[in-house]
Amino acid sequence: MTDHSVFVIDDDDAVRDSLLCLLRADGIRTRAFASGPQFFDNFPDVPSACVVTDVRMPGMDGAEVVRRLKALKGHSWPVVVITGHAEVPLAVQMMKAGVVDYIEKPFEPNRLIEVVRGSLAHLDDELLHRKATEVTAQRLARLTPRESEVFQALIEGCSNKHIANDLRISPRTVEIFRSKVMEKMEAANLSALIRMGLQAGQPRNPPLSLAGRPMRDCLQDRPRPGAAGDRLVADGRAYSRPATPATPGRTSRGSGTRARP
Repeated sequence: MTDHSVFVIDDDDAVRDSLLCLLRADGIRTRAFASGPQFFDNFPDVPSACVVTDVRMPGMDGAEVVRRLKALKGHSWPVVVITGHAEVPLAVQMMKAGVVDYIEKPFEPNRLIEVVRGSLAHLDDELLHRKATEVTAQRLARLTPRESEVFQALIEGCSNKHIANDLRISPRTVEIFRSKVMEKMEAANLSALIRMGLQAGQPRNPPLSLAGRPMRDCLQDRPRPGAAGDRLVADGRAYSRPATPATPGRTSRGSGTRARP
């Protein structure tokens, strides 16, 4: 776990000191403030943290602390609210404002530790996700425009044949581009490539074929293998598969009659 900080805001000296000791005893780096204004006047310069704040405080209450923190950090800093005034409307208001939990005083020490640890674990998950997204974006930047088209088609679930059909290239050429995509994206297999696509938010806009339809449509209109009229693409040239002649002595499919010998 990354060494995130926890900031405690409470105007009660005894409560503030007890929270400070409780969290530090559990190995959590903690700093305390006597009021909301003191916290914002000395706003910590750290990338991520968890805030534990009281609600009823003079000068700036907990609700205002939550609003100001949200304006500065969005929802990236989880907030835990503790209060000795169990008011349902206030609790609903705070939860809608995005606080992680609303804990009533007196509370079990382990309950607060559990909530704070869970918030810090969420920060770790967010940090890992951001790093993975940045790495994926760097790898995507290595792809050529054609490789990007093949990449998006692959994570859409299109086969080599349908990618070749839509891009007007041969299946062999698709295999070459596919190999380059896997190499540049450093993907061990297709599943890993799809996970990278999800991390990068791909496909933002599904790639269009020359006919102007999304490539994902290839999953819905695949022809029957060997059917007459199948459009094949090889070496950039398209042609239609001829109909398979009926076998003498067998019933033609769908005709209900026997073929003449």
